[in-house]
Amino acid sequence: MNRMLRIPEPMLLFGNKQSLEDPRDGLALFGPHDQSQTGLRAGVVGTPDGIRRFKRWVHSIQSPVGIEHSARFRPPFPGFEAVFGIPWKPEPVVEIPVDPTELDRVLSIDDRHIRIFNAVDVFASALDHARTNEEAKPDVWFVVIPDKVHKLCTPRSFVPKLDRTLAEGKMKPSYARSLRRAPSLFPELDGDPEPYLFDPDFRRQLKARMLRHGILTQILKESTIAPHDFPDGFGRPARNLEKRLAEVAWNVSTAAYYKLGARPWKLAGVREGVCYVGLVFKNDEKSLDQSTACCAAQMFLDSGDGVVFKGRVGPWYSGKRGRFHLSRDAACELLSKALADYRLRRNGASPKEIFIHGRTSFADDTEWQGFQDAVVGTDTKLVGVSIRHTDHFRLYRRDGALPILRGLGLVLGERNAMLATNGFVPRLQTYYGAEVPVPLSISIRRGEADISVVMADVLGLTKLNYNSCRHSDGLPVTLKFADAVGEILVSGPSGTEEPPLQFRHYI
Repeated sequence: MNRMLRIPEPMLLFGNKQSLEDPRDGLALFGPHDQSQTGLRAGVVGTPDGIRRFKRWVHSIQSPVGIEHSARFRPPFPGFEAVFGIPWKPEPVVEIPVDPTELDRVLSIDDRHIRIFNAVDVFASALDHARTNEEAKPDVWFVVIPDKVHKLCTPRSFVPKLDRTLAEGKMKPSYARSLRRAPSLFPELDGDPEPYLFDPDFRRQLKARMLRHGILTQILKESTIAPHDFPDGFGRPARNLEKRLAEVAWNVSTAAYYKLGARPWKLAGVREGVCYVGLVFKNDEKSLDQSTACCAAQMFLDSGDGVVFKGRVGPWYSGKRGRFHLSRDAACELLSKALADYRLRRNGASPKEIFIHGRTSFADDTEWQGFQDAVVGTDTKLVGVSIRHTDHFRLYRRDGALPILRGLGLVLGERNAMLATNGFVPRLQTYYGAEVPVPLSISIRRGEADISVVMADVLGLTKLNYNSCRHSDGLPVTLKFADAVGEILVSGPSGTEEPPLQFRHYI
């Protein structure tokens, strides 16, 4: 029988075990949940102007930001040390300038793959040189890029005709990839195929190339930290961030603190011994077989820690059904990696419950059997949950113009429900959105669980995005970054094996 219910807003834990629902309130009043013992040692790589702007921005967040335009849903930032209790000095421990002339030359190359690969190399080579030659070791590297890097280094970017220079060694991407399988008999006549083995996207490439060295990076556009330096034709900032300066400070500071290895907050009341695994699939567009995809798992523990495990690349995509499914061996192998890491962190103990979140239906018996194989010999309870946006269903208030409350759910049976993870938030007196909230469809596809408990878990996981310091997201963290993680994992040459890395390396 259908029934409506309201899931209470999940609470977060901060310093001294104090709890509040909004991370900005909790951090401002009680400080972070994990107190770092050292200050934030930042490294920065960018053009001389970019480095200057970065240092000026870090200096600006030593004191309150955004007081003039503060609102309940957009509170001011009190200052980095006031929030996190550790210093972040404006002067980086290492700063590596890149040549803007060389960067401009690279950005004018007409071939997208070569242009983006070389632009990434300008910054990646600087980071690699610092890794091997600099005595000081920053906790986080800030990669400050001119806006034109963002504009000209995306999959659909192009250089205006009058600004182009011809690329040397240009070739068709399909031919370049064939050289990896069967090298040319005349390599001196061919160009370098390596740029074509990476996805043409600056952020994905840089993250992928830094994973092998375990370098933590935070990419910032110059206009984000210095909007007033980039006026439009009327002398006003081309990006109007005047009312969002505090939001930028909250987001970048929280992400940097998390990448330092400390959790700004964690969920309150999480059941002990429970972990959540988000399945990640991404088609490998560099493969000739359209069914080829990379699989990975994002595991989030009850502590809030996250780890990413790369699985096999294989024919997991079915074009007819538009779904991803693993083979039995691949599913067992992937979950076994996650379980091994869990036991390593918990003195050999296995989790009591594993909730596998995905956009698929887990309809393939072979795939689910592989997951079950991974927990054989343990008391671990395994539950498969499908989570998707609904295109055919909306919930409305009977009276008034306000949207429905966040946390409102419609239970459709023992295994199915609709949950509004977006909606009106009483604490903020607003709604993050401009259109009617789209509920999530939540279905227990495999295993046994209480649907209301699953709904509460999903709502709680919408508050674990440490890359954005805001009240909540519309998707649980198990799926929020699935596409981004998958894109990074398939960005480089196929067949490369990535070690398990903490989630902070991917955001």
